Amino acid sequence: MEIDPFIFRLSIFILSIFIGYYVVWSVTPSLHTPLMSVTNAISSVIIVGAIIAALSGNKGVVFTSSSIYGFLAIVLAAVNIFGGFLVTQRMLAMYKKKKKDK
Repeated sequence: MEIDPFIFRLSIFILSIFIGYYVVWSVTPSLHTPLMSVTNAISSVIIVGAIIAALSGNKGVVFTSSSIYGFLAIVLAAVNIFGGFLVTQRMLAMYKKKKKDK
C-alpha cells in the first residue's frame, strides 16, 4: 500500500501548523525579541528568492505565474519584515527605564 504524495505532504503541512502554533505561543516575552530578529533574517532570504522567481520568466511575457507568485512573496515577506521590526521596537521599549518627572 502506497501513500499518495499529496496526502503525505498535506499531513506534514497540517502538523507543522500545529507545532508552529504551540512553539510560538509558548515563547516567553524575554525571548520574543531575539526570535523576531531571526524571523526577519529568514524573511530577507525569502525576498531574495522571490526576486529571483519574479525575474525568471520569459522576456516577452510580463505576467507569468512565477512573476506573480514572486511579487506576492516579496510583498508578504516585506510586510513580515516591517511588522517584525515594529514589534521588536515595541518589545524593546517595554524594557527601557521610564523617566521620572520632577
